[in-house]
Amino acid sequence: MKGCFKLPVNIPISNPYTTSIMDINFLNKSKQDLLNHHIYPILHNKVKSFIVTANPEIVMRAREDQAYKEAITRADYIIPDGAGIIVASRLLKTPIIERVPGFDLMNDLIAYAEIHSLSCYMLGAKEEVNSKMIGKLKEKHPNLTIAGNHHGYFDMDDRFIVNSVKNAQADLVFVALGFPRQENWITKHYHEFDKGLFMGVGGCFDVLAGEVKRAPDSWIKLNLEWLYRLLKQPFRWKRILKAIEFIIRIQLKRY
Repeated sequence: MKGCFKLPVNIPISNPYTTSIMDINFLNKSKQDLLNHHIYPILHNKVKSFIVTANPEIVMRAREDQAYKEAITRADYIIPDGAGIIVASRLLKTPIIERVPGFDLMNDLIAYAEIHSLSCYMLGAKEEVNSKMIGKLKEKHPNLTIAGNHHGYFDMDDRFIVNSVKNAQADLVFVALGFPRQENWITKHYHEFDKGLFMGVGGCFDVLAGEVKRAPDSWIKLNLEWLYRLLKQPFRWKRILKAIEFIIRIQLKRY
């Protein structure tokens, strides 16, 4: 366990069920197992924690950027978010049993927060997207407590943002700054917070706000969400190239 706190008795925040891919230890459990036996107990006992939802692009960035690698490996859980991670685990003959999309995990946590009277802080995206997203959340989850929110256009050392999150005392802090910025921001300031589950969620606020449409379920089930996003957002082609390089390196064992 890498967090800076003493664990309450019987809180299973450390997890032996991992699969190593390019020296990154991915959780190898189902989403429901993760939630029921790890995250929900952590939230219930108000244990501070850090979740990274990693895809091939994040793994490649960690391979090329030692500081970023150190940032993400400080997380309590690294979640296999990306079909390429599942493919790589099978090629390495250490198969991960289930992809855990960050968007789905975030939605489950928001629903849980509403039911159990937990609060959320929503940090990131453009100001208008953040505001629209908050409005959509209130429509879907009328009893959800939003402890605070702020757009993602700020300096990494902006004390107003850090103090805003600290003063909110939120149970869950969703950080939508895109990688590597969101993970770097969390690890840079993590020691300053007394509580909260911190999770980088990339472009999820855009989806929640309705600015970006998520792939249909049929595409998701076939692990083709990446292709759908590429077709809808052709400017992402450079990111797809990194994913392709990732698979080639796995096949050739050039880590």
